[in-house]
Amino acid sequence: MAYDVIGDVHGCATKLRVLLEQMGYRERHGVYEHPERTAVFVGDLIDRGPEHLEVLSLVKAMADAGTARVAMGNHEFNAICYATPDPAKPGEFLREHTDDNTRNHKDFLELDDADRRHYLDWFATLPLWLDLDGLRVVHACWHEPSIRTVREACGSDRLETVEHFTEASRKGSALYEAVEILLKGPEIPVPHQYQDHGGKRRDEARLRWWDSDARTLKDLADVRGMKAVGGGDYPPLPPDEVDPEHLSFVYAESVPVIYGHYWFEWEHNRDDWTERTACVDFSAIKDDGRLVAYRWNGEPTIRWENYLPHDPDVVSPLPSA
Repeated sequence: MAYDVIGDVHGCATKLRVLLEQMGYRERHGVYEHPERTAVFVGDLIDRGPEHLEVLSLVKAMADAGTARVAMGNHEFNAICYATPDPAKPGEFLREHTDDNTRNHKDFLELDDADRRHYLDWFATLPLWLDLDGLRVVHACWHEPSIRTVREACGSDRLETVEHFTEASRKGSALYEAVEILLKGPEIPVPHQYQDHGGKRRDEARLRWWDSDARTLKDLADVRGMKAVGGGDYPPLPPDEVDPEHLSFVYAESVPVIYGHYWFEWEHNRDDWTERTACVDFSAIKDDGRLVAYRWNGEPTIRWENYLPHDPDVVSPLPSA
């Protein structure tokens, strides 16, 4: 089987159609299909972009027809929880209706009630990861202990019931921690607070689990583009040793894994390429961002030239082993 793994779409239907057509997919009877390949979406189909209904209609039609597979992203999970009443707190929801949360879902919430309910029901059927023949796909982090926790709690690769979504929304539960890691990624404490892209102060950074050579805080903490509290660039991190618990997230298996979520810039540093992992989230919603696919043909290691669009002047090859 040959797969085209497509990054976070975030409501960008026009960019999605262009990418599918570049890869040889053609629309027949309302469904995009390829004679030899299957599209795989890493999640985060919604929020931020202007073309939600078109994206959802296009991708669900492909999934229903078997021409695409879809994994759940944190934005689909959050949308379900935002719409699901909390069974233990009458009048409240599993995801609080704060100003920030409502603003994050603004574009999806603008769909009419029937469409929104239709796609929420579909989101609830999506798996949290895809373990394909020779390839793994997950939204934010492949982590075997978290996968086992979901399987033990739910009996499958997805959250099957309202009770599962409720438990996955309760901070401190094992299922909550597992879903956070799979859909949002692990984090690691850093010595100085920073301001994230939304202006929030944080003292934990995303953990670069995809770097199999990472051993120190400097290697593991992803503080790309972050600003120090009060302004200025975030100070360089020290090469301190880290707790073995954080090292346990580092991916060291032989099966290649493709993921989204991390908002890389296309002109990214070659240090973020590894032989076994590939990110396909290159900020499609930004004016200068790209919707990207990785075209997997059964290879056991990641090949830089399999990205589409491919620009050899921007994307350098992996160093030879």
